[in-house]
Amino acid sequence: MGIEGLNQHFVDYSRRLASALEAFDWKPVEELAADILDCWKTGRQFFVCGNGGSAGNANHVVNDLLYPVSKRMGSGIRAHSLSENAAVITCLGNDEGYENIYSYQLAVMAKRGDILVVFSGSGNSENILRALHEARSRGVKTYAVLGFSGGKAKSLCDVPIHFPIDDMQIAEDTQTIIFHMIVQWLYGRRDAVKQAEEQVPV
Repeated sequence: MGIEGLNQHFVDYSRRLASALEAFDWKPVEELAADILDCWKTGRQFFVCGNGGSAGNANHVVNDLLYPVSKRMGSGIRAHSLSENAAVITCLGNDEGYENIYSYQLAVMAKRGDILVVFSGSGNSENILRALHEARSRGVKTYAVLGFSGGKAKSLCDVPIHFPIDDMQIAEDTQTIIFHMIVQWLYGRRDAVKQAEEQVPV
């Protein structure tokens, strides 16, 4: 393409992203936001994972939930990215297979009532599907942020957040966009959460 036509490419990309967002039914994201707020108030854990760019997005989300939601010492969400620890991932991948890198972590850390969010463009990555199965077996509520057809994860999770667009980059954009929306909403509730935290015995 060269530089010629590049501006139009940017315009077209922006329009496709905007169209995906404007056409979306936000009810499942409202449910996710409410669940994360409850995690903040009660100390339930939040887990997230993905592959490739989605793994990077999972790490980004944990950063945002740990500190930017409150910008206050000791006030944040007990958030864990299953994609972040290279030693754990390579150990499990080597010993148990790449398809088990997330389910084995959940088997150790997850408790009934926690939340798992998976990021997947296709919704068919085996390690994502096994993580959803493991979460369900442990009483962990599951969300899946998906693109394309939604794949097997769409029916396997408790709450699908599905953007039916055949574009991996835009599918990954939606992952960070919805969490940036949620983080801003949570930040607006930090004072109410602080009051709830002060009433919990240490």
